[in-house]
Amino acid sequence: MEEEEGFCKKENKEPWRVLEFYSGIGGMRYSIIRAGIEATMVEAFDINDKANDVYQHNFRHRPYQGNIQNLTGAELDNYKAHAWLLSPPCQPYTRQGLQKDSGDARASSFLKILDLIPEMSMPPYMLFVENVVGFETSDTHKQMIEILVSTGFITQEYILTPLQFGVPYSRPRYFCLAKRKPSAFKNPHVNNQLLWTPSPFFENGGNALMTDHDESHERWKEWLQFCKPIESFLEFRTSYQPMNAECNISAFGCETLDERDEGIASSSSCPEEYVVPLSLIERWGSAMGILFLYFMFGLSCLHFQSSLACSL
Repeated sequence: MEEEEGFCKKENKEPWRVLEFYSGIGGMRYSIIRAGIEATMVEAFDINDKANDVYQHNFRHRPYQGNIQNLTGAELDNYKAHAWLLSPPCQPYTRQGLQKDSGDARASSFLKILDLIPEMSMPPYMLFVENVVGFETSDTHKQMIEILVSTGFITQEYILTPLQFGVPYSRPRYFCLAKRKPSAFKNPHVNNQLLWTPSPFFENGGNALMTDHDESHERWKEWLQFCKPIESFLEFRTSYQPMNAECNISAFGCETLDERDEGIASSSSCPEEYVVPLSLIERWGSAMGILFLYFMFGLSCLHFQSSLACSL
């Protein structure tokens, strides 16, 4: 993979600078930590006060709570971010949200942020977008792709379920990985395609592509047989600690979470010991997306890391 000299900046080992839009309680940030990515979260943005309370508790940093539609290209340039993480509101693309698409006011901030890219002197190298299934057929999606193409980005799109990674959570989600030229993906033959398989992320898996929705559903029961029990992904009360925002998030997160994993493996499985009661997880686990973000984004981060080693 050939890169322009100006893109080969990773030799200095400086952490990636990341902006987290629609940060919620910090699922994207937690995923970066678990993926082992050396990154500095230079700012997070969310309008929800309660979500920001949780984010602040977990990471000791309170996200910016202003209206992101008032941001300018110059202000975003000041962050000098290499990557943007975006998980915009899903309601405009759901039946429950009446599927108003780009006509929904909740979709306007996302498009406004993307519209700022051409105005920036230092646009991001990478974007990661997550949303519900249905976004891929929306007018908002069409406008997103048009903006990305016009500003020199290439994309790969996926609809994936955690079942494909051994996680007992079946709800699929839409993902878009975008990289600004001259950077390139390791598997360019799947550029500008929508896939229902994570095979391009794995060695020698790029040819086993699945683009059919019905075909992927037929394999769900097969994947479910190999999933770990859901309690394997829960934290014990005694092991819970908020993240230290002053530390490098990847180094601190990996060390801390590895220790937690060892504790989980050696501890008993009494439901009352979990931070979230096991009974609640078993009943409502299918509606909780944090596991989904953790595994899907974590894998995507690793894919970015391996294919963009010379991009920053």
